[in-house]
Amino acid sequence: MSGENFDALLPADMARRAELLGVRKAEAPFVRFFALSLLAGAFISLGAMFATTMATGGSSLPYGVNRLLTGFVFCLGLILVVIGGAELFTGNNLIVMAWANKKIKTSALLRSWLIAYFGNFIGALGTVALVYLSGQYLFGGETKIGFTALSIAASKAGLDPVRAFFLGLLCNALVCLAVWMGYSARTTIDKIATIIFPITGFVAMGFEHSIANMYFIPLGLAIKFFDAPFAEQFVQATSISLDKLTVMNFFVNNLIPVTLGNIVGGTVFVAGIYWMIFLKEQ
Repeated sequence: MSGENFDALLPADMARRAELLGVRKAEAPFVRFFALSLLAGAFISLGAMFATTMATGGSSLPYGVNRLLTGFVFCLGLILVVIGGAELFTGNNLIVMAWANKKIKTSALLRSWLIAYFGNFIGALGTVALVYLSGQYLFGGETKIGFTALSIAASKAGLDPVRAFFLGLLCNALVCLAVWMGYSARTTIDKIATIIFPITGFVAMGFEHSIANMYFIPLGLAIKFFDAPFAEQFVQATSISLDKLTVMNFFVNNLIPVTLGNIVGGTVFVAGIYWMIFLKEQ
């Protein structure tokens, strides 16, 4: 035990770990990688479900406090991904560090991203189905969780695509920083601690995460299309229109621009910068 070093890794060593993990992820067998991607979509959805529950009835709190608590519980998603072991598309933008050092081919990079993205999507949609069928959105008394879910979905589906892109960029810069700092960790508690503030921050500040939105908006769509009386009750109680909550707006106004913003935020503003600082000369 005397030879063990329990100090956190320094950034240069973190960069080498990121490169090594990038190679492993890019070379992972399809079935295993896809299964882990399904889990990541479900895990992030669980965090989103927790956040929706926490936000319900929170209007009595100051805006910042309500957002802080909502962001804090959303951390559940990335904690499950990192500690439980899963492949999250947004965090895997850090694979670019291995690609930039020519340790993996472009085709391998894109393959890993595509598998993770669609695996995350299916995992999120599966969680939406379970939440809807369980009736969990009906909980909460007069301030039903489903009202919060519809409000969140309608707001996200009505975003301006340009704004959505930049909100996505800012979001994944923080997500990838959380994953990046986790590379310094020696213990499970270290990893959890590095996740909390960046993830709480991006949710509290209203940034956009593509994988979380694969849960938030489809849940709102499911309630709108399959429980019309509940949706009508929501409109009457809140005066919030659901006209913009459509499948087309889900993709055009949110998912596509947010995904592109996530990619730029993770690859350029985190992976690219740290690669240039610590790995480029090597």
